[in-house]
Amino acid sequence: MAVGVLGVSGGLAVGVAVLLGVLGWALQRAVDTEAFRTADAVALLAAEEVLPDPLPVAGGQVRVQVVDAEGRVRAASIDADRLVPMVAPDRIEVGARQRLTVPGDRAGFAGPVRVVAVPAGDAADPRTVLVARSLADARHSAHVVRTILLVSLPLLVVVLAGVAWRVVGATLRPVEALRRGAEEITGRDGAGRLPVPASQDEIHSLAVTLNGMLGRLESARHRQRAFVADAAHELRSPLANIRTELEVARRLGGRTDWTAVSANLLADTERLGRLVDDLLLLARLDEGPPARTTGPVELGALLAAVAARYPSPPVRLDAPGRPLWTEGDPDELRRILANLVDNAVRHADREVVLAARPRAGRRDGNDGDARGAADADADMAAVDGAGAAAYHLVTVTDDGPGVPAADRERVFGRFTRLDDARARDDGGAGLGLAIVRELVRRAGGRVDLTDADPGRPDRPGLRVRLRLPALPDPERP
Repeated sequence: MAVGVLGVSGGLAVGVAVLLGVLGWALQRAVDTEAFRTADAVALLAAEEVLPDPLPVAGGQVRVQVVDAEGRVRAASIDADRLVPMVAPDRIEVGARQRLTVPGDRAGFAGPVRVVAVPAGDAADPRTVLVARSLADARHSAHVVRTILLVSLPLLVVVLAGVAWRVVGATLRPVEALRRGAEEITGRDGAGRLPVPASQDEIHSLAVTLNGMLGRLESARHRQRAFVADAAHELRSPLANIRTELEVARRLGGRTDWTAVSANLLADTERLGRLVDDLLLLARLDEGPPARTTGPVELGALLAAVAARYPSPPVRLDAPGRPLWTEGDPDELRRILANLVDNAVRHADREVVLAARPRAGRRDGNDGDARGAADADADMAAVDGAGAAAYHLVTVTDDGPGVPAADRERVFGRFTRLDDARARDDGGAGLGLAIVRELVRRAGGRVDLTDADPGRPDRPGLRVRLRLPALPDPERP
């Protein structure tokens, strides 16, 4: 703040200097203007050869003389010298208008005197009108203003410093409160919040933004801790199985059935490898969407390739009636479908249906769970007429127990498994749907869950709906 006060003081000092300079110039210009007005009036009288004696003047601070080319006084005002001109003859330029400053004793004034010279008469008898005005009043006015400014300037600086101190202090008080609040938030206790000032200003907005950032950091910290704990728990299970198998084999010695042991070890190793691969994939997805290879992908061929990995039944492909093109990474789209089909096969009773249809325009999620073949054909006809779909709907449907509506968002969390999938030997690690959601977001689509058959409350099944961006058929002209 001291630097600001010094800067204001310097600016005021410069302003005062400029003001005094302009004031002095204005006062002198006013004196010159009045003197020239008087000289022009006398010159007009001289031109008409009607000069009175003495010359008339207004005010006692004016002296007027009319001198000829030889410096002789031809006429003068009542207070002017009639013998000695106010300006030495050698300084007078005949026929030119001049401004001169002469000592006051030549005109009968104290201090310097401003004299103007105006040509008068004709070429045969050139004369010059000299009008002298005292600068005492102008200098007195400038002195009064200078004194007032020199006295008031320090007082003004003191007042401004006090006001600045109060204003800056009031402004920085919330900032200081934010600083103290930030010091109290330690690395171990991330639940703290910064104080929010009551004023609706930029500091208030900053505090709200920082608290929002702290909340996001706290949520990220909790998610990270939960993720690490769940990952450690999931990794511990296959490692414990491997260790148990090896310890039992060592105790049995020659009676060990190494075929069974190796099969169990291989299964645990594969499960451990899948878990590590899933964790690495999620870590890469958390880093943000890097540049990846994308291009047109035909969904019918992709669904057929995924369905071919499973026996039929239970997996059945309901192929679309025409090529459906979307944009994305083929490997990531294949991973999405494989995860969904794996999950559906794990919980299905008899059948898993993999299907894809275009949608002509409705993106609000109300695709209709019980749309029949006529509706699908109508969509297909609408798409054929328009030439391109708004998006493609890919569904993976099973006839298993389904997922309760209250859990349909929670199952997309990491390491989330419902009660009927708690057995780790039967289910996965709870990362499949989390990977699906992240990959679908990268592809520019959406995923949600709904009942496959709402009319069967005991076994409603599950339908997973993927909305993927649609591309025009590149094979069409």
